[in-house]
Amino acid sequence: MVDVVLARKYRPRRFDDMVGQEHVVRALSNALSSGRLHHAYLFTGTRGIGKTTVSRILAKSLNCIGPDGSGGVTATPCGQCQACVEIDADRFIDYIELDAASNRGIDEARDLIERAAYKPSVGRYKVFMIDEAHQLTKDAFSALLKTLEEPPEYLKFVLATTDPEKMLPTVLSRCLQFNLRPMAPETVQAHLARVLAAEQVAHDGAALRLLARAARGSMRDALSLTDQAIAYGGGRLDEAGVRAMLGSVDGRHVAGLVRALAARDGAAVLSIVDVLRGHGLSAAGTLESMAVLLQRMAVLQVVPGTLDGDDPDSPELQSLAHALPADETQLLYSIVLHGRAELALMSDEYGALAMVLLRLLAFPPAGGPPPQRLEPTQARTAGVLAAPVASARPLSRSVPSEIVSPPPAESAPPWVDAVPHELLDVDARAPAAPARPQGTTEFQPHAWGERWAAQVAELTQQGGIAALVRELAMQAECLGRVELDGRVQWRLRVERESLRASPLRDKLQAALAAISGVQVELLLEPGTALDSPALRDAAARAQALQRAEQTIQTDPVVRDLMTQFKTARIVPGSIKPVSRNPTP
Repeated sequence: MVDVVLARKYRPRRFDDMVGQEHVVRALSNALSSGRLHHAYLFTGTRGIGKTTVSRILAKSLNCIGPDGSGGVTATPCGQCQACVEIDADRFIDYIELDAASNRGIDEARDLIERAAYKPSVGRYKVFMIDEAHQLTKDAFSALLKTLEEPPEYLKFVLATTDPEKMLPTVLSRCLQFNLRPMAPETVQAHLARVLAAEQVAHDGAALRLLARAARGSMRDALSLTDQAIAYGGGRLDEAGVRAMLGSVDGRHVAGLVRALAARDGAAVLSIVDVLRGHGLSAAGTLESMAVLLQRMAVLQVVPGTLDGDDPDSPELQSLAHALPADETQLLYSIVLHGRAELALMSDEYGALAMVLLRLLAFPPAGGPPPQRLEPTQARTAGVLAAPVASARPLSRSVPSEIVSPPPAESAPPWVDAVPHELLDVDARAPAAPARPQGTTEFQPHAWGERWAAQVAELTQQGGIAALVRELAMQAECLGRVELDGRVQWRLRVERESLRASPLRDKLQAALAAISGVQVELLLEPGTALDSPALRDAAARAQALQRAEQTIQTDPVVRDLMTQFKTARIVPGSIKPVSRNPTP
């Protein structure tokens, strides 16, 4: 006996077998029972929800003659007569299916028109079913219009499409349209349970919930995934196997992220993201699972008591709904929903995932206290960081509030009292980045930046660095320098992740060690640089340009020309500073 895949084996044969499309079934059944038949039907909806299945059942209803051969048009085809059996087997001569995705031209349309001229060979009605009808060319549609509008009495048209917006209005106006809806996960899950019970396949509810959600409203996809899961699990379905097959993120990770964000624990968020990275779990799948969880939380917050008591996730969901305020639930839902589009913009999808999730922490609770001062990053040993971290800025959900500036440079950070003064390299520190308009970088020079710029200039002059290694050095902001156990440790802030790559860091360490004669270690951290050699060069160029423009605008000859010629003007951007020491 040949095994048949579940999607074909459990394909509905009658309207009563249809799941989740009661509105379509009711309308067609009433029309068939009353004899009020239309000449053209249009079924729309996403893939795998029953458009072709409804078309076949409709064709059986129109051509069924009953077990004894005396039946007529009916809403309940017998499934035993020649017409019903042959339509189910896809060999009924008067039921023609055309796939417009591969047969979309005017020649195919003319062939249909020619076949429409002949009466049914064995059936009561000839039924033409055109799948993915929106892919027919404009000429093909034009050729079909007359026949579609006034077909012979023995001919019925059935069009199916996943994209009705691409259908010509003249075609839509000639069809009776039914929109098949994506099925709710609960409907899909219940049907899968019935199918697996009939197949005598062991399963658990959690596995079916995963399959139902992964199907995205398509029963055909749900049955196909179930077939795949049965093969993957060796004849049984359990949550762990289905989750592994789908690559789904464990619900515990998603719930942990929501709890960490509710507690405003950024370290816990990053820790869970690292776990996801370690297990190779999808960042996009994580955000999708979070969106589903947050949607259920939001419903529970607005309408308490909507939980299914049989759902094992109910206690966790109830707890999470109380942990996160309703407004923050809505905000986080919006963040994760739109954040999926941002994942592809970074080469490191997990880094992008962390940025999407941490976005919520930039918005403190309305009316709540501003975030606390961040603690300094601790060195690996007894070393000291000579640069404090700036105070975080408070934000509201609508308009950013006043920016909290870093303490003045001459004041010592609060932890310096506990540091042996002999470990401090210089009496200077690098302020962390204050808030600034998005897309701009404000140059804020400090002593560490000056020292690092001098170090980079020495490296460049000696030819010790080039290409991307030089770019790393030029784009980095120095936050501190420590001498420990015969080695020098530089702490640098570098915005571009590609420049923080280990090979570039190692080459820069080697170049610094070569000119200093001691072992060098670079600690690279992400963030926008406010004082880097590149910013210093840009600032110097800007000052030189400003001086050049001022020189030209105040030059007596230029002013005299402007007076003599009223239409004369200085073309913006045409002034360029000239180096006092041009290279030969």
